[in-house]
Amino acid sequence: MKKVLFTGLVASVVLTGCVSKKKYVALEENLAQTQSQLTKTQVEKEELASKLSKIEARVAEYNAKINSLKEVNDSQFQIKGNTVMSNSNKAKMEATLAKVDPAKLAQAKTMEDSVNLAISYNLKNSISDENDDIDVFVDKTVVMINISDNLLFRTGSYRINDKANAVLGKLAEVINSEPSMEVMVEGHTDSRSINTAVVEDNWDLSVKRATSVVRTLQEKYNVDPTQLIAAGRSEYQPLVENTDKDSMAKNRRTRIVIIPDLDKFFALLDSES
Repeated sequence: MKKVLFTGLVASVVLTGCVSKKKYVALEENLAQTQSQLTKTQVEKEELASKLSKIEARVAEYNAKINSLKEVNDSQFQIKGNTVMSNSNKAKMEATLAKVDPAKLAQAKTMEDSVNLAISYNLKNSISDENDDIDVFVDKTVVMINISDNLLFRTGSYRINDKANAVLGKLAEVINSEPSMEVMVEGHTDSRSINTAVVEDNWDLSVKRATSVVRTLQEKYNVDPTQLIAAGRSEYQPLVENTDKDSMAKNRRTRIVIIPDLDKFFALLDSES
């Protein structure tokens, strides 16, 4: 009986020793896996830290650019779309608007309206000193000058009057000041028909008047002909209905369409230019 008990005890001790060894091996394997995972995590952490550093550098760069753009925008005023005006040009505009008729100034509802009004005022004064036969207005950055035929031509004629020389001379100065300007001269008539030995109809008269103005600008005032376009509109773009003499007189006109580049457009804000 004692022998059986001893044998059982020995077997129990042996079995207990075998289980402990397996657990030890398992723990070692688990430790190795944990260390491997820790190493992998450390590598990933270092990679993420590197990426974060690069991202922070890019954010700092973008912030610097944003601040730089803000500094530029702080000295400019948006007019329309991406078009901006500097503080200097804004000051010139305000100086000009101080001279404008308050009734006209009250009609300017936006910054763009104010710019257009200031340029119209300056350009009209530079050409004719408030002559009622001349009207200047601006649509976006296109300058349009309407000159009454009373100033340029006799009725039914396309020959330039001597009294038109002063106006055309000043107009030539404006055009010659900027070679990039494109200038279209349009002849317009009233609705009365005409047919003479030299003028076939209103189409003919409107074109002849436009070419007379263009030719005078080129030959007498040395305007580059590559900047000039002559066009006839006949009677088909009236300003008002041709109901009486006054309305017909308004429709008989020569329109000068000037398309300056943006820098030159803003230069027209200068009351001394």
